[in-house]
Amino acid sequence: MAIEVKVPGVGESVQEGMIASWSKKSGEWINTDEVLCELETDKASVEVVSEASGVLELLADVGKVVKVGQVIARIDDKAKQSEGKAKEKALTEGVTPPPVAKERAEKAPEPKGEGKPQLEHGPAVRRIVAESGVDLNNVPTKGKGGRVTKADVLSMVLPSETQASAAPSKRESPKKEEAKPQPPKASPAGERRETREPMSMLRRRIAERLVQSQKTAAILTTFNEVDMSAILDMRKKYKDAFEKQHGVKLGFMGFFLKASVFALQQFPRVNAFIDGDDIVYHHYCDIGVAVSTEKGLMVPVVRNVDSMSLAETELAIAALAEKARSNKISVDDLSGGTFTVSNGGVFGSLLSTPIINPPQTAILGMHKTQQRPVVREDGSIVGRPMMYLALSYDHRLVDGKECVQFLVKIKDAIEDPSRLLLGV
Repeated sequence: MAIEVKVPGVGESVQEGMIASWSKKSGEWINTDEVLCELETDKASVEVVSEASGVLELLADVGKVVKVGQVIARIDDKAKQSEGKAKEKALTEGVTPPPVAKERAEKAPEPKGEGKPQLEHGPAVRRIVAESGVDLNNVPTKGKGGRVTKADVLSMVLPSETQASAAPSKRESPKKEEAKPQPPKASPAGERRETREPMSMLRRRIAERLVQSQKTAAILTTFNEVDMSAILDMRKKYKDAFEKQHGVKLGFMGFFLKASVFALQQFPRVNAFIDGDDIVYHHYCDIGVAVSTEKGLMVPVVRNVDSMSLAETELAIAALAEKARSNKISVDDLSGGTFTVSNGGVFGSLLSTPIINPPQTAILGMHKTQQRPVVREDGSIVGRPMMYLALSYDHRLVDGKECVQFLVKIKDAIEDPSRLLLGV
């Protein structure tokens, strides 16, 4: 009896997934523990491995949405590997010419005698010859090496039509007509193609959550700008020693996560969420970091940032980003989160209004660092590397005053990183 391959459970909240790809075809042999398919859920991609060796039978196409526990394939573990290879060969190599084409090709006359060299002619030539009965010995050739072309044969089959369309009658000279405006030619059909593909489970989930956020939260965004000089100078001075010591590059994101913790601890409502008529406060900081992947935006969560050093934070960010981009992220890595930081600046964004990731209350948006003129207190104008910051928040829970002050705290911590050490 064949072994059934069922959709595995990948998390309590995940009830369905989509077949993203199959590593084998029906009739092929698969070994135990070999990757069978990639299952995409609204949280992550999961590789399904074979629990037995045998000949595979697929029961679900790529792009099909399947439920947890549904049978998507069968493995005949009683079959021999040679049977699987034979079926595989039949699928890939067992293509024969259509019988009609084969029959016409066999009936097509070939040149005889010394008038024409014995050459192989293309299938189009053989088809026309078979249908029209033209003698290839009488066809004037223009092809290379005396080869008869399709045009040569057609000139014999339709001589009157080709001559009539080639030149006007000798008895009547063509009349000159006044030039008239011609309508624009339609673009070739190939230039206006449309394709359709199923929306990935991840993209569906992103769409649902963003619409949910817009419908349920009273979203407002406040802006500020931060002078990045201190962070840039610190990175320039210590980046080599930091990487040598900790095995990870010193980036911007670690500073912003630690600055967010600094602000969240002073404004706890921003780290809370609404549950019915209650406010639930988090006494820890699990911060989601938005990561762009080939399959869409993912937000893995860095746990307990409040208890981490800067180096530990950078290591955690790098590890999660790599897992997301290599499709090895797990459901647990993406679950939860009390606050989110998104960096659109890596793509060149100068300013944006990020959307809250529900049920969170706020999200911080980083942007491109750009040299801009800044007026000092003494009236002098200097160039500084400036970044716009955006904080989108749920106005149902926090007021504008709190969020403006929250963003100022982040600004202060970035412009003077020593505040993070002193807690002031």
